[in-house]
Amino acid sequence: MLSAQSTPIVRATLPAVGAHLTTITELFYRRMFEERPELLRTLFNRANQANGAQREALAGAVAAFATVLVERPGERPDAILGRIAHKHASLGITSDQYTLVGRHLLGAVAEVLGDAVTPEVASAWDEVYWLMANALIAMEARLYAEAQVDNGDVWREMEIAERTEESADSASFVLRRPDGLPTRPFLPGQYVSVQVELPDGARQIRQYSLSTAPDRKTWRITVKRERAVDGSAPDGEVSTWLHAHARVGDVLRVSLPFGDLVLPDGDGPIVLASAGIGITPMISMLDHLARASSSRRVTVVHADRSPAHHAHRAEHGELTSRIPGASLHLWYETGAGEPAVPHARDGRADLTDLPLSEDATAYLCGPLPFMRAVRGDLLDKGLHPANIHYEVFGPDLWLSK
Repeated sequence: MLSAQSTPIVRATLPAVGAHLTTITELFYRRMFEERPELLRTLFNRANQANGAQREALAGAVAAFATVLVERPGERPDAILGRIAHKHASLGITSDQYTLVGRHLLGAVAEVLGDAVTPEVASAWDEVYWLMANALIAMEARLYAEAQVDNGDVWREMEIAERTEESADSASFVLRRPDGLPTRPFLPGQYVSVQVELPDGARQIRQYSLSTAPDRKTWRITVKRERAVDGSAPDGEVSTWLHAHARVGDVLRVSLPFGDLVLPDGDGPIVLASAGIGITPMISMLDHLARASSSRRVTVVHADRSPAHHAHRAEHGELTSRIPGASLHLWYETGAGEPAVPHARDGRADLTDLPLSEDATAYLCGPLPFMRAVRGDLLDKGLHPANIHYEVFGPDLWLSK
């Protein structure tokens, strides 16, 4: 909880800080990388730095956290911080790194806002930062403890046991421990980080959902090859490398599983809605439900560019068919009328005419516009906002919009 003396200061300055947050975070990253250039090559996503997505996500998270502190002081902002903590744990972030971040972030605030940052204002925002940082440090320590590892000790070597081309632009990789022992357990919907060394020597990290049920001796990830769109961004560095070079027998550096979009036990109705490569955590959940002979009512929704781009298409349908209470609803931008994909619809996903229970719990994964549209449909059908969960691949820009 923010102190009594800092609350009115943060409330009064939040509009000014919020209006300049993108400039502040841009300066923060530039100053930090000037001091520690290796971080951009080994920890931070270079593509998200180049396109501004990372600083936009950071700005949104800081603004949302500060807003909760001053407007809803009795509320724990765990929903804001939980996703960040899981992402940090998958990267092996440790508490000492928060000192570096705090110094450059608060320095950027002072530099951008100039004389408006009095000692009292600086002290109040320092308190905001360390409330956020210490909450994340505590969450991450709990995640490391639950994984039974020392803080930050999350990286392991994993061998590629199988590679399968799953669609026109995605491939799956079955991963096993080189010593032959079973892989670590995980929860349906979680992800791992993968670090690869690129031709320029940089070691870049990306997160990929585990795309099978957890009760197996191996893990599986499914990677979409990210390609440039209209020249607006380069091809995905890590996905391109994996598609071009990762073969059976190769060893990858992979983190332990983390992620807070997980399917809990229970018997209530659920909605699994995905688009594109967002299908991967849903495949894990469906595989888990099918292997458990679940009797839950499951509404499965998926949208994609075409049947050829629908990763795990046959498996998706087969897993759904093994769950007695499940139904599959597909939308394709093109190719919905093909004989091999009966009952698929043209266009974008529209849940308006689907029979859904108001007490259902929904899990969403896909591009942000898709998730916003589906969330709107679910709210219109009476689902409670607290029962609608989502996963974002890359920086979480939901809070910044």
